[in-house]
Amino acid sequence: MVCSIFFIIGCQSTETLVRNTENQNSEEENELNHSSESNSNNTNDQVTEDAVEYEHDSIEETPVPSVEEDIPSLAAAYAEYFPIGAAVEPFQTTGLKSELLKKHVNYLVAENVMKPDAIHPSEDKYNWENTDKIVEFAKINGMELRFHTLVWHTQVGNWFFTDAEGKPMVDETDPVKQEENKKLLLDRLDSHVRTIVSRYKDDIKSWDVVNEVIEPGDPEGMRASEWYKIAGPDFIETAFRAAREAGGPNIKLYINDYGTDNPAKRDHLYKLVKELMDKGVPIDGVGHQTHIDLYGPTVTSVIESMQMFSDLGLDNLVTELDMSIYAWDDHSDYGEEIPEEILQKQAERYHELFEAFKENKEILSGVVFWGIADDHTWLDSFPIERTNAPLLFDKQLHAKPAFWGVVDPSKLP
Repeated sequence: MVCSIFFIIGCQSTETLVRNTENQNSEEENELNHSSESNSNNTNDQVTEDAVEYEHDSIEETPVPSVEEDIPSLAAAYAEYFPIGAAVEPFQTTGLKSELLKKHVNYLVAENVMKPDAIHPSEDKYNWENTDKIVEFAKINGMELRFHTLVWHTQVGNWFFTDAEGKPMVDETDPVKQEENKKLLLDRLDSHVRTIVSRYKDDIKSWDVVNEVIEPGDPEGMRASEWYKIAGPDFIETAFRAAREAGGPNIKLYINDYGTDNPAKRDHLYKLVKELMDKGVPIDGVGHQTHIDLYGPTVTSVIESMQMFSDLGLDNLVTELDMSIYAWDDHSDYGEEIPEEILQKQAERYHELFEAFKENKEILSGVVFWGIADDHTWLDSFPIERTNAPLLFDKQLHAKPAFWGVVDPSKLP
């Protein structure tokens, strides 16, 4: 009988914000949004000391991180359906984690370094180095790339929203100056989009142009961000048109959001997208983040949402998939020893989800996980610090039951 297991692990910041599960109401989504895709601390890619387990007087070493060579490739298993991807940080393009990525995925997106504050921290400064590392890694290994994200309400420099005198634009009350500020903001946005798209258009074909602009609890269902307060919905049109003009007809442009299975949010998004399309705004598809948990939303609701947008002639992508082992409002913690029945339940739910994806491959062009293994996930620190296990590989980079639920369910008990 194993008495206890101790892991000593380093911390690593990961994807800075997103959401919890996608079956929550709009108020809960808003709280989630401001908490998850920003500055979460997660475990490092390396165990900093040997994990040991004590059984009475004997000591046995627990499994160490390694890439299992004798299991199927996840990407290869889905080659006839759609590409399989993962969100990464630049440091994961070398070492053991890079080998796991090379074996199992053929699609990459940056977890943080392509976001506005990272790539364009001030008006006259762009940081290309970290994005270039991911682009080069993808090219060397024959992987497709996504860009996340050109426009977002968080992780964006305040300089976008200050007027010519350095004052916050949202505080302006004079109508004439408000119009001047709107023009200045849209000009800055246009330049931001054109500069980035022009640099990477030959290497990156899939682009999240705007991210999380819908909030059912805000007026007209539009998130009351600084973008929206200053420019109204025009910032969305500006971003899409600039991206198309800079990137040409061969890149694909997406509007990305979480909770798209929720009818209240989905319907607001549908209305916005339809209005933009009617105006000739070049939108190619919808990105469904798909941060779900063991208990919701239903797989049927996920597919129904995709079908609605497909009926408009749009593509669908799953852009940030993970599956929390806790219900969204559950703040408990299993600790390091997650019950086997929970891992089995996760495997069964992943199996159900991917069976639906395969059955609907005509309306779905890719599935991207928000990470690759449980040693690096924002869910370890949201909504509280605890052990979570939302991905297909464990902290030792070994296949979990969830992996087999996706690749070969005959291997499950």
